[in-house]
Amino acid sequence: MIIAIGSDHGGFALKEILKEYLMSMGYEYKDFGTHDESSVDYPDIADSLCKSVASKDADLGILICGTGIGMNMCANKHKGIRAAQCSDTFSAKMTRQHNDANVLTLGGRVIGPELAKEIVREFLVNEFQGGRHASRVEKMMNIER
Repeated sequence: MIIAIGSDHGGFALKEILKEYLMSMGYEYKDFGTHDESSVDYPDIADSLCKSVASKDADLGILICGTGIGMNMCANKHKGIRAAQCSDTFSAKMTRQHNDANVLTLGGRVIGPELAKEIVREFLVNEFQGGRHASRVEKMMNIER
């Protein structure tokens, strides 16, 4: 499984921690930037990463900015992307199981590294349950069409 990961300057430090965590869990990742704490525009990072996830070049994505809000808003503008901003493990689990989310957004200035790792773990180890949730996700995607 390939995980796309990207951040702006507000999420850079957390992104670097999560890259190490992904490797420790055995995941391959593609880093979409930024590559230091210099100011960048988060929509550019979100755009590149979401195109990769939507085209199936990456299986799932993780976007990080200061709050996670801007990245989430940008990600959900992309066709085929179901991004969820999570700040707790239960939401990360449920958004994968019930919403088939394919991008996780996090706030690097909102949550600490250990909680972020737990959230990422729940997001990655859980899978879409389908069943009654499949028709709901399909209705959501029909709104996009």
